Amino acid sequence: MATIKDIAKLANVSITTVSRVLNYDETLNVPPETRKRVFEAAEELAYVITPKKKAKSKWKIGLYDSFSLEEELVDTYYLSIRVALEKKLKRKGIDFYRIEKEGNEGSIRKIDGILCLGTFKNKDIEKIKSFDKPCVFIDSNPDDQYFDSVIIDFNSATKNALNYLIELGHENIGFIGGIETDMYGNRFKDLRQDVFENYLKEKNIFKEELVKIGGYDPKDGYTLLKEMLTSEQKPTAIFVANDTIAVGCYKAAYELGIKIPAELSIVGFNDVATAQYMVPPLTTVKLYTEIMGETAVDLLIEKLSSKREISKKITINTKLIVRESATVPKKK
Repeated sequence: MATIKDIAKLANVSITTVSRVLNYDETLNVPPETRKRVFEAAEELAYVITPKKKAKSKWKIGLYDSFSLEEELVDTYYLSIRVALEKKLKRKGIDFYRIEKEGNEGSIRKIDGILCLGTFKNKDIEKIKSFDKPCVFIDSNPDDQYFDSVIIDFNSATKNALNYLIELGHENIGFIGGIETDMYGNRFKDLRQDVFENYLKEKNIFKEELVKIGGYDPKDGYTLLKEMLTSEQKPTAIFVANDTIAVGCYKAAYELGIKIPAELSIVGFNDVATAQYMVPPLTTVKLYTEIMGETAVDLLIEKLSSKREISKKITINTKLIVRESATVPKKK
């Protein structure tokens, strides 16, 4: 496992800066580009392979993101997929270009296919269709008749996390998450929230007051867990929609004097590079972002090479990574 010292060396920053960035320290005054270097270094060191020399490829690929740098740094899930995409393209000797939201005409003409990362609104989907290039979407499936896609099985991932908590003996399980936005700009419940509510209803242990919805950053985890822990109905465990929310939950629990996991178990989602450095290390659902990135590149190259007309959708499974943030509930 890479150490903070390793990350500091690769990112060319101090060990203190790495520690504060990985813990989302809001008082740290460094540029977004520095934070980006630290997170990218953590991802690079979390996924190390032996590089192989490849002949230069004839293909030229465009990378189209739905998120800003600021959004990428708040939740590093997409950053980790992007790093995997870029590493795979480099290993295959493929030139790639970032497609900007404005002024794409020149860059679009010189590329052969597009990798689209994120969740896109309807106007973006129509714009991508107008490029008339083979596309693979990663983490969304806006039109499975028209585009290839690589997605995660959120249903089984959420159930696996909940089964782990239930098997430990938890019945008062909370959920903290956000609101998703589809390709039309409509706001709707996070799929993980839907699965959480329906599955716990099946088990007859669902408690509506233990569901808190806000955004996906540490501030939301901090605020919403404090609300939950100071209310009449308190959880013995919480499942959060991403690891970034868990960072805020840790801070809230610390300020309230609640020990993790002795008094509150927490299970996250994503297994971003920072999860293993939290105290205690976070139990979380690992999304194989490197496999998502590699699969998307392979899928696009296969489509370019074969001229395939029928679209494909590939679902990547997940794994619960058990660390130290969850245990059996404290007896009353």
